[in-house]
Amino acid sequence: MKQKILITGSEGFIGSHLVEKLVENGALVKAFVLYNSFNSWGWLDTLRPEVKREIEVVTGDIRDAVSVHSAMKDCDQVYHLAALVGIPYSYQSPGSFVETNVTGTLNVVQAALDCGLSKVIHTSTSETYGTAQYVPIDEKHPLHGQSPYAASKIASDQIAYSFNCSFDLPVAIVRPFNTYGPRQSARAIISTIISQISSGKKEISIGDTRPTRDFSYVLDTIEGFLSIAKSPKAVGQTINLGSNFEISIGDLVQLVAEVMRTDVKLVQDSSRLRPENSEVMRLWADNKKVFELTGWQPKFGGREGLARGLKLTADWFSDPENLKAYKPNIYNI
Repeated sequence: MKQKILITGSEGFIGSHLVEKLVENGALVKAFVLYNSFNSWGWLDTLRPEVKREIEVVTGDIRDAVSVHSAMKDCDQVYHLAALVGIPYSYQSPGSFVETNVTGTLNVVQAALDCGLSKVIHTSTSETYGTAQYVPIDEKHPLHGQSPYAASKIASDQIAYSFNCSFDLPVAIVRPFNTYGPRQSARAIISTIISQISSGKKEISIGDTRPTRDFSYVLDTIEGFLSIAKSPKAVGQTINLGSNFEISIGDLVQLVAEVMRTDVKLVQDSSRLRPENSEVMRLWADNKKVFELTGWQPKFGGREGLARGLKLTADWFSDPENLKAYKPNIYNI
C-alpha cells in the first residue's frame, strides 16, 4: 500500500516543491497549511491541476496541538517544514518564533509519537551554526544562535532529537544550507536580487555584501530530503544538505547579473543590515555525511551549477504572472 505523507509548511517555498515531487513519485500526500480566512493554500494554489487533484489539503496551525494531531492521525510519515524563517522579523517578534518553531515542533513530534509514525523528517537550518569557526562546516560544528530565529531552530532541533533519544521516535534532522529557486520569498537574497532586476531596476538595494553562503537549488534540496527519508541509517542523525561551494554576496550579485545579461549597481540599504554581532559572516557546507548515508550529491554544484540554478530561477521570476506576486520596491523582512 502507498504511504500517506503529511507535509507541514506545504504551502511555502520548499514545501510546495516537495508536495509536487512526492505526488509525481506516487505518494499519498496530505498538505497541512496555515488556516486563513481567504482559504489561500499559498504556492499550492499555483500547482498544475493534475497535481492539486492528488493532494489532500487540511488547514490548521502548527502552534495548535489539537489540529496537528488531527492532521497526523492517518499518516505514515511527516516532513516538518512549517516555521517562521525571516531573520529580520525575528528581531521584531522573537516570541512568535518560539511559539511557531519550538512549540510547533513539539506538537509535531508528540503527535507523531502518539500516532506511531514510521519516520519524522525535521527541517533545521545552517543558521544554527552561526559564523563558521572552521570550514567546511560539518555536523560536529558547534551551534551558535546569533539571531532569535537561529536560537529557536536550535531549540526545535533539540526537541526533535530528544524524542528520538527518549522515546525512540524515528527522527532525522535535515539541515539545509541556503536553498533558492522559483517561488522563494523575496526575504531571501537571491530572490530579492532577481525580483529587483526582473522588475527593471538597475540599482539593486542590498545589505552587507561581505558574508559568504553555500547555495543549493531547490530541486537538489528536495532530492536530499527524499534520500534521507528513505535511509534507515539517517534515523537519529543530523545531516547537512549543501553544495560544498562558497560564494560571497557581492560575487553572487555579479553572477546573477551575468546570468540575466544585465549591468547593475549595488546600493547599500541600511535597513537590510543585521546587527553586527548577529550577522553570520561565513557558511560553507561539508556534505560528506549525506553522501555516506544516502548517496545524495548535488546536481547544481560549484559555480557552474549555481549559474544553471540561477538561470532557471531568473526565468521563472521573469514571467510577469510570477513576478506580480512580489513587491520588488518594498523590503520584505
